[in-house]
Amino acid sequence: MTHIHYDYSLVLGSAIVALLACYFAVSLEQTLFRGSRPKYEWLILILSGALLGAAIWCMHFVAMMASHMPGDQSFNTYFTVVSYLIAFAASVFAVWLTTRFTLPLIRLTLGSVLMGLGIAGMHYTGMMAMDIEGYEVRYEPVLTSCSVLIAIGGSWITFLLAFRNKHARHFKHVLRIAVAFTLTMTIVVMHYTGMAAMNFVPVDAAAKIEMAKGFDLQLLTVIFVTCLVLGVAFCVAILERRLEERSRQLTKANRELANLAVQDNLTKLPNRLFLAEYAHFLFTDYRYQKDQIAFLYIDLDRFKAVNDVFGHHVGDQLLIQLSNRLHRLLDDHSKLLRIGGDEFLMVLESSTSERAAAVAEKILELIQDSFMIAGKEINVSGSIGIAMYPEHGSNLQDLLINADAAMLTSKDQGRNTFSLFCFSSDQNEAKSQTKLINDLYKAVEDQQFTLFYQPKFKACERGICGVEALIRWKHPNLGLLTPNMFIRGAEKTGLIIRMGYWALEEACRQIKIWEKTHPQFLPISVNLSAIQFEHKHLFSTLEELLAKYQVDPSFIMIEITESTAMHHIDSSIRTLERLRKMGIKLAIDDFGTGHSSFLYLKNLPVDELKIDKEFINDLSTNSKEEMILESIIQLAIKLGLVVTAEGIETPLQAEILTRLGCQQLQGYLLGLPVGVARLEASEYL
Repeated sequence: MTHIHYDYSLVLGSAIVALLACYFAVSLEQTLFRGSRPKYEWLILILSGALLGAAIWCMHFVAMMASHMPGDQSFNTYFTVVSYLIAFAASVFAVWLTTRFTLPLIRLTLGSVLMGLGIAGMHYTGMMAMDIEGYEVRYEPVLTSCSVLIAIGGSWITFLLAFRNKHARHFKHVLRIAVAFTLTMTIVVMHYTGMAAMNFVPVDAAAKIEMAKGFDLQLLTVIFVTCLVLGVAFCVAILERRLEERSRQLTKANRELANLAVQDNLTKLPNRLFLAEYAHFLFTDYRYQKDQIAFLYIDLDRFKAVNDVFGHHVGDQLLIQLSNRLHRLLDDHSKLLRIGGDEFLMVLESSTSERAAAVAEKILELIQDSFMIAGKEINVSGSIGIAMYPEHGSNLQDLLINADAAMLTSKDQGRNTFSLFCFSSDQNEAKSQTKLINDLYKAVEDQQFTLFYQPKFKACERGICGVEALIRWKHPNLGLLTPNMFIRGAEKTGLIIRMGYWALEEACRQIKIWEKTHPQFLPISVNLSAIQFEHKHLFSTLEELLAKYQVDPSFIMIEITESTAMHHIDSSIRTLERLRKMGIKLAIDDFGTGHSSFLYLKNLPVDELKIDKEFINDLSTNSKEEMILESIIQLAIKLGLVVTAEGIETPLQAEILTRLGCQQLQGYLLGLPVGVARLEASEYL
């Protein structure tokens, strides 16, 4: 066996040639793929692969020139061309693999195996192209296997570095050199390991004939290996294309889901979630600038009526058409959002209050134009409130609250107009009411209420003939609050239902006690709001309370206002008749402030009529108030009703009402609303 000797200057030259070619190939791929158009990708891919394949191929043949063979050598043109084609195919695949968006471990490993086999295939195909006179080439299996493993391992490291280089922001040139150096060392070490595995054995003429016969078998082997490499590359490419398509679809779906999260489903406008993110960046950008930002809060007037009369599908189409109209007013420094059912918000960057007012005028004009929907002409108007950043608020919450307050001002001014927010006592009171309503939820949950009792007196004897239960809120911070401070908020939120039932139960519990100790305080009058009077569980709740506390129903008197009784007169009569059948006493409160109709009053099954204090405040002898009260009292008595006058504050008022025939009196002159302990300890007993 004969071993190979090398010219080390050419060995170094072959390595330098490979390093330069690899560096230019990597640079070409990294540079051209960054700004290329998709239709040129395959051309760039082929050019980069051709250059990298040439680097591998040239290194091999320059290294062959550095070796001293034992005899004259010649090269088979066919195998030489095939060896380059193998290097070219492997290089094209390598460049294509490093330009993918992702490089998972399985793809990295398969690509490394394919690239390593390509480099090894190029080398051993090139060696098959070499014919040495009088010698036969044999390979040591261990070194041959090591050369293939070196090619695969070096390809694995090269691919990993190349992929990291694609996403790197710093030291790109250093990483590019590292990629080229790693690939060069892979090719060089694999080549000289493969050369070290070669042994040259002298052969005679007969052996040459046998070698010629085996040439066809070698040719078929090379063709088979080449087809195998190309086939695997094709399968990996198809698999990669499918994975990329699925990844692209998944990315698109995720992007659509992200857009849907910040987009209104109906109008496709940005929603409140987008507003929170947008405001954060908006305020950050404008924090150190003098420019103002206008927030226009747009609300449609009587939009609920459109839904009720024409249907929700018409209302939806109206909102869509309106959003399309308002979109015409937008530019690069403004946005339109839908933040509620019929509420929109337009944000004008770098704006002034004058420009905001001009835009508001245009918005109102667009809203007033008729909408043609499903063959129907729909006409609506709008109310707009304007708040300016940073004058009217430094954060999104304050700006929205103030813009909403300005919008409500527009509605109070007759609608179809706009208002610029201004600080006023009314708006401060509205804010306080909002905070109070927020606290009211916890108050109902924790039952932070108590009942005060104001006695009623017989007009002649001035003895107690019952009490009226009046609710008070023991606010943890504001102290004891009277009903006028929170009842309206309770009605708006529906909390009045739970509060009313709590008051009824407390009254029943107190009746159970006073039946034995203070029967003169009975009956207890409890006020019912209009909402509770029409509530579907009123009768069942009263029946449960009567059964639970085992009290006489006649000791309970339910008071409803005149307006409540007249709201749905037929329904009110049925409700009152059912309550009366249960044995509960009934009273009409605040008589004289509503319909004041005796025509309806004669049909109401009630026991008591309470005259509103508005008739009593200016009561004096021979006054018009006295004449009106005389008529009311006499007519009520003839209808069989007990007449109670409330709001008595002077002895003259008490004297006149007694003279006119009023049976019961109630007011601060006679007795204040007090707690149970003070009432039981009072001088009225």
